[in-house]
Amino acid sequence: MRPRPRVVIVGGGFGGLSVAKGLAGQPFEVVLIDRNNHHLFQPLLYQVATAGLSPADIASPIRNILREQRNTKVMLAEVTGVDTVNCEVVAAGLRVSYDYLVLATGARHAYFGRDDWATFAPGLKSVDDATYLRRRILLAFESAEIEPNAEERRRLLTFVVVGGGPTGVEMAGAIAELAKRALAADFRSIDPRCARIILIEAAPRILTPFTEPLSEAARRALEQLGVEVRLGAAVDDCSCEDVRIGTEVIPTRTIIWAAGVMASPAGRWLGADTDRAGRVRVRPDLTAPGHPDIFVIGDTAVSTDVEGRPLAGVAPVAKQQGQYVAKALIARCNGRSIQPFRYRDFGSLATIGRKRAVAQMGGLHLSGLPAWLLWSAAHIYFLIGFRNRFTVVLNWMWSYITFQRGSRLITGLHVRPLDDVARTSRMELISKES
Repeated sequence: MRPRPRVVIVGGGFGGLSVAKGLAGQPFEVVLIDRNNHHLFQPLLYQVATAGLSPADIASPIRNILREQRNTKVMLAEVTGVDTVNCEVVAAGLRVSYDYLVLATGARHAYFGRDDWATFAPGLKSVDDATYLRRRILLAFESAEIEPNAEERRRLLTFVVVGGGPTGVEMAGAIAELAKRALAADFRSIDPRCARIILIEAAPRILTPFTEPLSEAARRALEQLGVEVRLGAAVDDCSCEDVRIGTEVIPTRTIIWAAGVMASPAGRWLGADTDRAGRVRVRPDLTAPGHPDIFVIGDTAVSTDVEGRPLAGVAPVAKQQGQYVAKALIARCNGRSIQPFRYRDFGSLATIGRKRAVAQMGGLHLSGLPAWLLWSAAHIYFLIGFRNRFTVVLNWMWSYITFQRGSRLITGLHVRPLDDVARTSRMELISKES
């Protein structure tokens, strides 16, 4: 070993960043590798996608976050493999040696064997995803404004969200509020309030991790916003023109995928045992079986609670796992051991829109305005940086008072190549030809 053991962390999300911050000032050499230069607060990505916030409001440069940690180095690179024999991480053609490795590489969209749907139904995992969806959503209204064909106009003003988990519910509610309030007076040829928003969920109810009464309260809140909620409905096919559910065809130009995730390829790098979603089945101390020097956390891992149920792939789980790994490494350095990881569940929150949310915290179940206030406070608290917290509060206050959204910029028209979906947008085509 080196004079100071080297801990290589792959991924600057909630889990990886928690490990790095937990090792501040400790006798370790820390190397954090990420393919992006920023840490992203993913729970608020949908607000970027629906023009409520700008990307800078929910993201912070990793180097800036860790600038005071003299024992920590940040590398901007994409990891493509792990050599467990030589204890090296392969990244951007380089080999970075490690004494301890932490894989916190997150997850990607899962289309259940139909990866061709990704072209027509983009998901929401990154800033690029959010800005692309924002462009798609806003362009749909702009295209409808100049579309002479009534059938095509209806197709442009139909938005389909696939997946009734927190992301899908929050996205559907935000699009409904954007169409029926923020954009209501901005157009002359169309009435944005006539937009049709459809949420499709294969399960018998939305927000299945929540209790049935809270799930039902969320469904009612969505319907009050004008969202059509389709339960027990699985998508059979989708294209740039429609979504098919059984024999029903829903004409639409905008499909948003929030129905499932697949872990990063980290499990393949290790040759580890994984579940159907590709998550590594970790030991109670969050190490990969057969690799006591490798920890796997967050969406990359599948670990269980005290009752043996798999933990959800949410930010609080990743943060607590990262904090645990930092404590475990410090204990090892001091020749001690610690108890297996135990997740402390503080509850679940989901928002449906203005003054509408559901909260489940142990025996406390809330819906409506109290849950929305709790959701707002929790998300502001967990944002990194005073500037981000202050900006988000101001944006939310402005939106609450005026019903307006301040980040309705359509950007990137001359950057993204025309694909099958982009070709359906006349506004994008006009912009590229001009």
